[in-house]
Amino acid sequence: MGYVDVAGVGFVLPDGRELFSDVSFRVGEGAKVALVGPNGAGKTTLLRMVAGDLAVPVGTVARSGGLGVMRQFIGMIGDDRTLADLALSLVAPALRDAGSALADADAALQSTPGSEKAQLRFANALTGWGEAGGYDAEVLFDTVAVAILGKPWDEVRTRPVRTLSGGQQKRFALDLLLRGGDEVLLLDEPDNFLDVPGKRWLETRLRESPKSVLYVSHDRELLAQTATRVVAVEGGSAWTHPGGFASWHEARANRHERLLESRRRWDEEHEKLRELVFTLKQKATFNDGMASRYQAAQTRLRKFEEAGPPPLPPKEQSLRMNLRGGRTGKRAVVCTELELEDLTFPFDLEIWYGDRVAVLGANGTGKSHFLRLLAAGGSAPDADNKPVDGAPLAHVAHSGTARLGARVRPGHFSQTHDRPELLDRTLVEILWRGDDHRSGMDRAGAMKALNRYELAAQGDQRFGTLSGGQQARFLVLLLELSGATVLLLDEPTDNLDLASAESLEEGLRAFEGTVIAVTHDRWFTRGFDRFVLFRGDGEVVETPEPVWDVR
Repeated sequence: MGYVDVAGVGFVLPDGRELFSDVSFRVGEGAKVALVGPNGAGKTTLLRMVAGDLAVPVGTVARSGGLGVMRQFIGMIGDDRTLADLALSLVAPALRDAGSALADADAALQSTPGSEKAQLRFANALTGWGEAGGYDAEVLFDTVAVAILGKPWDEVRTRPVRTLSGGQQKRFALDLLLRGGDEVLLLDEPDNFLDVPGKRWLETRLRESPKSVLYVSHDRELLAQTATRVVAVEGGSAWTHPGGFASWHEARANRHERLLESRRRWDEEHEKLRELVFTLKQKATFNDGMASRYQAAQTRLRKFEEAGPPPLPPKEQSLRMNLRGGRTGKRAVVCTELELEDLTFPFDLEIWYGDRVAVLGANGTGKSHFLRLLAAGGSAPDADNKPVDGAPLAHVAHSGTARLGARVRPGHFSQTHDRPELLDRTLVEILWRGDDHRSGMDRAGAMKALNRYELAAQGDQRFGTLSGGQQARFLVLLLELSGATVLLLDEPTDNLDLASAESLEEGLRAFEGTVIAVTHDRWFTRGFDRFVLFRGDGEVVETPEPVWDVR
């Protein structure tokens, strides 16, 4: 069986700031260890160091057994890879290289079918594929394709990843890793994009798996159901709770009390030593016999201070999201005989100013397509309700109409954070030199806004280098500044830590406008008063309370 040992690991960001230091923990054979902590604390960085994607400049990382890795974002919008490419990215490097060589040789053969050189190259690549275990892998790919997509591998292998929903992509990757031969798995936000039945499926599979799993998640129910121990990354280091997530909060509170008590005692001892040195100094001025005692006290104080104080508990997060909105017409959204192509039957829906609408349903039923249609201004927009924020949106094939009401200005939050125009720009540049509706903000104003979202330290950091949770917080800030009067939120809590999710919920309660959110977060949904269910049979209906299992 496989294991992971992390000992004394540290990491310094490119700008010279220390992200964390002296991180040590172990993932034993068959253990399910959860990494938790605030957004930006370094959880994904730790996973990348364990995976070998990042060098380990301080400390050591030891692994045993094959390693399977699922990264935070897979199948981003605009990703032109096929399902075969995705499958190969999740297998062992040797098999991945053999698969790439076979694909290249096949492409060369197709372009020059009569070439003896191309035929020989293809034959050699085919032999290499077989020797690397490719045929066994194809059996695995077929098993997973049938289980997740209901179709054999030969029918779906060339399908573009972007045509699958986020949940389908995640389940395909997770099932492949959990069925595969790797003994150690690293999973970064494995529950993101999964519907509630999908999360329950994942909980069961993790509990039943004999593999050693290190994973990052902010879903409290999944953590409670699966984690055998918890590693908390916070305050510039990490500590391990040997129990499950259910007892972690109490253990964290007790630890903070112990840290405060240790610091209080250190401060008291420090003050006593300083007073002793001061007293002996005065006495030594008049009594040469006290000089040796004064020097000894000085040495004792110096060593005490060099050892340093015990750490304080990490500072609690304090996010302030000032989502404002504005008054619109009574009808914010009116859908008439709206049918999303190959996804839903025609449906009617009216959403009124001030409504909080949770859009529920299984993965692949059209929920995100519905939000993208509204974010693009609807199918029959008025002149004054054009989108004010978000990346350019692809056309959503549909019939019927989705009309936005008077003075409705949609602001869209995408579940995949697909904002390529932001990737290479720093947060201050985006706010300071951004679009017209933000052009009046100077650097001081930008830093003030970032500080409310606890992103001031990342002000000069490029958007593309932020953690998933930091990106999510910044995108919510852009919505706040955009002047949107209807918020279209696609899985907004997926990458947010607990404090950030609670702040978002408070901000939405104070928002003067309409909120329409696609979510599979059972806790987040409590703040909504209307529930629209996209059923697997194509029907779209309103329900009096949340429905998680569409069966």
